[in-house]
Amino acid sequence: MDMIKVSEHNELLNSMLDNITDGVYCVDVHRRIMYWNKAAERITGYSKEEMIGRTCFDSQLDHIDKKGRPLCNLLCPLVGTIFDGRERHEQVFVRNKNGHRLPIIVNTFPLELNGETIGAVEVFQDCVAPTYDDNIIDELSEAAMHDELTGMPNRSYLNNFLIYKLKESLRFIRPFVLLFADIDNFRDFNNRYGHTEGDNILRCIAIKLRTRARKDDLIGRWGGEEIIGIFSGAEDCDEQIIGEKFKRWIDEVELEHNGQKLKVTVSVGVTAVRRDDTLESLISRADKLMYISKNTGKDRVTTDDYLRQMHTDD
Repeated sequence: MDMIKVSEHNELLNSMLDNITDGVYCVDVHRRIMYWNKAAERITGYSKEEMIGRTCFDSQLDHIDKKGRPLCNLLCPLVGTIFDGRERHEQVFVRNKNGHRLPIIVNTFPLELNGETIGAVEVFQDCVAPTYDDNIIDELSEAAMHDELTGMPNRSYLNNFLIYKLKESLRFIRPFVLLFADIDNFRDFNNRYGHTEGDNILRCIAIKLRTRARKDDLIGRWGGEEIIGIFSGAEDCDEQIIGEKFKRWIDEVELEHNGQKLKVTVSVGVTAVRRDDTLESLISRADKLMYISKNTGKDRVTTDDYLRQMHTDD
C-alpha cells in the first residue's frame, strides 16, 4: 500500500479527532488556540471559527476550580503543562456559550517537536453532574478571590497571579513591574474621621483603580491599607512613570464628609522583575522601596534606581 501523504495524514487525523466524544483543543506557548474539535464545539457551544486564533484566557470559557478560583490567569493546567512538561488531570467548571457553568474533567499533555515544548493539548469531557447557575458560581469565585470590603483582588489572588507572572517571565522573558503602595497616615485618618470613612475611602480608591488599570494589569488589596499593582510588559525605564501615574490616581480620589473633601496620599515602591527573583524576593524588594518612600517624606515614589544609586555610592 502506498505511503499516506502528509496532507492525507492530517485530514485523517482531523477526521479521527472530530469523531471522538471528548473535546480536544491545543494551544501554542503563547496560549493561542490552534485546534478545536467538534466535541469541543458541542460541549462549550463555541465553534472552531470563534475559537481558533484566540488566546485561551480571552476565550470566554473562564475556567474555575471547585473552590471558585479563576484558572485562566492563575492556575491554568495548560500553563503548568507548558512550563514543566507534566501531564495534569483535574475537575474544573467551564462557562458554556449559553451562560451556564458545567463541570468537566480535563487532561492536559505537552505538545513537543524535536524535544522542545511548543504548546499543550487539553482533552476534556462532561462530568456526570448537573450544570450550575452561572451567577451562583461567579459569587463563589468572587468570595474566594476578592476582598470583601473593596471588591479588589485579594492577597490570595495576587499571590497566585505573581507566581504565574514569575513563571511566565522566566520561560518567555516577559518583563513586568511590581508596585507596592501604602496609604500614608491611615491610622490618623481613621482616628480623625472614623473607621466608616476609612472604609469608604478604601472603596473610593478601589473604584478609581478599577477604571484606570489596563486589561493585562492587576491591582489588588494586599491587606489593611496596602495595595499591590502588577503591570505587564513594562521595561525598567517605566518604573518611575508607573509609580507617578499610580500616585496621581490616588491623588484624584476625593470623599465627601460633612461638607469637606477628604483625600489621602500614598508612599510607593516600584521594582522590575529579575531573572533570579522568587516570590519572596520580589515582594520584599518592592516593600523595601515603599518603606524608603515612607521614611523619606511620604507621598512619593521610590524605584530600583534608588538601590542602584546606593550601590554606586558605596
